Amino acid sequence: MESESPLGEFVDSVSGNIIGQEDTEAKFDVGECELPLIDLSHMNLGNPENEECKRKICEASAEWGFFQIVNHGVCQEIFSRIHREQVELFQQPLQKKTYEKLLNLSSGCYQWERKTAPTWKQFGCSEAFHIPVTTVSQLNELEDLRSSLEGFAMKASDLAQQIVEILAENLGCESTFFSENCLPSSCYIRMNRYPACPVSSKVFGLIPHTDSDFLTVLHQDQVGGLQLLKDGKWIRVKPNPDALVINIGDLFQAWSNGVYKSVEHRVVANHENERFSLAYFFCPSHDTVIASCSTEPSIYRKFSFREYRQQVQEDVKTTGDKVGLSRFLNQA
Repeated sequence: MESESPLGEFVDSVSGNIIGQEDTEAKFDVGECELPLIDLSHMNLGNPENEECKRKICEASAEWGFFQIVNHGVCQEIFSRIHREQVELFQQPLQKKTYEKLLNLSSGCYQWERKTAPTWKQFGCSEAFHIPVTTVSQLNELEDLRSSLEGFAMKASDLAQQIVEILAENLGCESTFFSENCLPSSCYIRMNRYPACPVSSKVFGLIPHTDSDFLTVLHQDQVGGLQLLKDGKWIRVKPNPDALVINIGDLFQAWSNGVYKSVEHRVVANHENERFSLAYFFCPSHDTVIASCSTEPSIYRKFSFREYRQQVQEDVKTTGDKVGLSRFLNQA
């Protein structure tokens, strides 16, 4: 299939290196967990249910950096429609996805993960459309996809705002920071496809990383493959068809002065089945300054989102890996 050609080219180019490496299946043979599960419908109840729901969100953000939410207000039909349209979209020829303005998007919106990776260890067997939320309304050709993405983006934005306000309140911080700086104009939707990978025992679907945002709202299918690092061990996240996965990003870890954790996670490649996911990245404007809201000594120095993104891009280009927040530790 033509859409798989970048993977094929990569495997050919480093085949000697790959063949000479041990399989990583043992490393991927990890325990399975069910993330903390939070029923958001309890937010509509009075005390103590409402406060208990908030407590669980804050506790999961501090201890896990990940949790799942149910009764989130996004109907399954939206996800079913998006999945059908994703399948059709990713089946388009590589030339059309890469160089033509598919769906009226700029060519840079389509990405093969680490398509220029120098070694197999830094290659991710996945492809994605990374779409600014404000351009979703401009999508053409697939009208059902446009309307479904608009519905998802609106609800994901509301969910993100609700969650960050709860987390900010728990810290005793001003929650209007997010409503003023994290607008739809700075947020993104990412549609991911992880094809069945012939060298799944040797490469990742998505290499280990943390998210460079405040908060991510994720819907994944039932194939599975998402893993996160907990207490120094990789654990597999069991898919839940009724839940959305929420995870804390680097910016929130810095803003909360380390209270909430941006946790390293990865996607394992699958030899037999392709996997699809849909993510909403809750981001500030590039000029937004990230500074600790705590009265305690700050772990990280002040930095703008633009500066953080530029540093990450530079590190990935020069080292092949994201360094992240450790670049911004406060030396004072």
